[in-house]
Amino acid sequence: MNNPVLETILRRRSVRHFTEERLSEEDLNSILEAGRWAPSGHNHQPWRFVVVESSEKKDALAELTRYGKPIQAGAACVVVFLDTDVCYDRVKDAQSAGAVLQNMLLAAEALGYGAVWLGEILKNQDKVRSLFDLPESMDLQAVVALGRPKHRNQTSERRPLEELVLGRY
Repeated sequence: MNNPVLETILRRRSVRHFTEERLSEEDLNSILEAGRWAPSGHNHQPWRFVVVESSEKKDALAELTRYGKPIQAGAACVVVFLDTDVCYDRVKDAQSAGAVLQNMLLAAEALGYGAVWLGEILKNQDKVRSLFDLPESMDLQAVVALGRPKHRNQTSERRPLEELVLGRY
């Protein structure tokens, strides 16, 4: 394969162990830009981001999930919300949030960082909103922990296409 986008997609893995190296402002903004350019129905762009870099806020956020270690270890976290005041279709808007998250994960990989999409924290979305003093209209979608990977020995398997493709007509 000789396509950088497809190579990045196939190379990306969830990274949960990070070095202490910080993200540059330029790289963090590039990751956010990648999320910003995700598709959305009617181009509503209902996503909103909270960027968390302080140890104090990362620790508080980590307390709200059993998967808090990557949050604490990462150089930064991006907390992704949907602004329900501008949403027009719940399913489409949730799908667009998934596209935002995937874009950010791929951008992180392309820039040499590791990232992991954390969703278990959704059970505490009221507490997450409170932590950042956000209104109820902000619907938590996920947290992405980011940083330089400590190692690149993550492995993953995928089901064969024959199991996934229901038909070709």
